Amino acid sequence: MPDAWMLLAGAVLLLLLAWVAWTLVRLSRLEARVARAWTVLDTQLQRRAGLAEELARHYPGALGDQRAGALAAVAAAARAPADGDREVAENALGRELRDLPSDLSGVPVALQTDLAGTTTRVGLARRFYNDAVRDTRALRRQRLPRLLRLHARRPLPRYFDIDDRLEQVAGAGRAGHRSAVR
Repeated sequence: MPDAWMLLAGAVLLLLLAWVAWTLVRLSRLEARVARAWTVLDTQLQRRAGLAEELARHYPGALGDQRAGALAAVAAAARAPADGDREVAENALGRELRDLPSDLSGVPVALQTDLAGTTTRVGLARRFYNDAVRDTRALRRQRLPRLLRLHARRPLPRYFDIDDRLEQVAGAGRAGHRSAVR
């Protein structure tokens, strides 16, 4: 009878070790997914800021000097936020882009279309990133991973919350491409 208990305890221990190994692999994959999603999001945010800066610097006549200066300033701040709060800087840039006039005569349609497409991709990339963060946080907050302190040394990933309403951003480039999100 003691041999049966030892065999049962060994089987339970083996199952626990297999589950821990599976969970660690899953956590590693989720964290890699978060890292990849952040890279894509950061790339799209940088691209949007660069296009906004190009619009402001090369076409101030279409925007007006004051609006062009404001757009250039928030685009530069979004690329390298002074206070380190990227979400605030990106929200300011998003507001400036949404406040652009619908008629940007003199601005190439290709630039308007590129800016509109990049704005859409920012929204999608943010959703993919936040989905990866949500999945990672959900797994790490389960009872056994928390109890066993799996990946306890790594900080929990943070959500990236910006107002990325996919509205009309830059005139003709967005004509016919409206989408109500959330």
